[in-house]
Amino acid sequence: MKKFMDRDFLLETPAARKLYHSYAEKMPIIDYHCHIDPRDIAEDRRYSTITEVWLGGDHYKWRQMRTCGVPETDITGSKDCDPWRTFEAWAKTLPRLAGNPLYHWTYLELKKYFGITEQLDGRSAKRIYAKCNRKLAQKNMSVRGIIEQSGVKLICTTDDPADTLEWHDKIAADRTCKVKVLPAFRPDKAFNVDKKPFAAYIKRLEKAAGMKIAKFADLLEALGRRIEYFASKGCKVSDHGLDCAVFAEAGEKELDRLLAAGKAGRPVAQADGDKFRTAVLRYLAGEYARRGWAMQLHYGCIRDNSGKMMDALGPDTGFDAVGDTHGAKALANLLDSFERAGGLPKIILYSLNQNDNEIMGSVAGCFQTDGTFPQRVQVGSAWWFNDNKDGMEKQLRDFANLSALAGFVGMLTDSRSFLSYTRHEYFRRILCNLVGGWVERGEVFADFDTLGRMVQDISFNNANKYFGFGL
Repeated sequence: MKKFMDRDFLLETPAARKLYHSYAEKMPIIDYHCHIDPRDIAEDRRYSTITEVWLGGDHYKWRQMRTCGVPETDITGSKDCDPWRTFEAWAKTLPRLAGNPLYHWTYLELKKYFGITEQLDGRSAKRIYAKCNRKLAQKNMSVRGIIEQSGVKLICTTDDPADTLEWHDKIAADRTCKVKVLPAFRPDKAFNVDKKPFAAYIKRLEKAAGMKIAKFADLLEALGRRIEYFASKGCKVSDHGLDCAVFAEAGEKELDRLLAAGKAGRPVAQADGDKFRTAVLRYLAGEYARRGWAMQLHYGCIRDNSGKMMDALGPDTGFDAVGDTHGAKALANLLDSFERAGGLPKIILYSLNQNDNEIMGSVAGCFQTDGTFPQRVQVGSAWWFNDNKDGMEKQLRDFANLSALAGFVGMLTDSRSFLSYTRHEYFRRILCNLVGGWVERGEVFADFDTLGRMVQDISFNNANKYFGFGL
């Protein structure tokens, strides 16, 4: 019986072990998509308990605690909720999660940051809680300390067009901060005319852009101004969250009418919302292409499915699910419209439904004729509910089947936790095991110079080049 999570964890063959330990393991990290708060980096935040850094805001863990019968008062709780009680609840949940990626992630984080290799359960919880809290009090366990010991060289946060980016300014001015932190442009609220926050958001965008938004053309100008502002802060990445791939045409007068309805808080049908989204996305794609930015498109999620819990806790608290997208033709038409308008930027596609992998991969292959950048349109890493061993393996196999795996931009955390950088290790072990298996079965040449360079490129170099970070 193999020891749990030893040096060769997930590395099943000699070739896999060579690829990981000799090539991938020591590569630095670029986290080009996450949801951490830049203020925490600017202020070099410290955590008083493992609960605060590990369970605060982590809807992945919250979801499984609920599944295992933990009451909400011990999960999200109230402001005076006992952090020990929440940690204990998680400790008692974890043994039930064998086969769930949280099982592996938890032990990777305990080992990497706290030197803990024993099993976490109800019996060991108090001892491990105390040891983690003692470790967090050490100098190198501030936010920046965690980032540095993780080997992270660059982080892209997720920022609204109306954000001031003041914390990015503070980070950039602080010569003691060793990690590069850049904003990423996330304009969802500006194109979701059929959703409730739109009216209030337009007022916020008007203030940030310094102009009134009366017509659809004004909205585009305001977004253009904010893109220019983000560019001045070093932004090179954008991100867009869609329910599904969309494409629907509309004239300027209809777009003006839809904007007026959204600003007035009047209902807008989803079909009309798709027209509005298409027009805004087409404009944004052109602006990104002009600046060399990458455009990320995330879709396939149905959100806030429990109205009761949405009312109680708000969004992003663990009540989202995989959607059935049926958006192949819409995706192809959307990218075609970008290309016809002369504004096809570098694009990374993600769907929460892994059945879309082949759709996205084959559609991406139709838009590679520009010649200015290899694999300018590609499928992103396994996302959210697919961010597990099986999902990663499928995404990598599907990518290799439909494109050139050597050009993949690799892993991201998509996380709100500074302890999540071990997910890059998890990904790299899975990547090396997959490629190593091909070698051992005689499916590819045992050319470790070429294959080693490939896994290093996927681990770090490709993202650095693709996004133009210049590290």
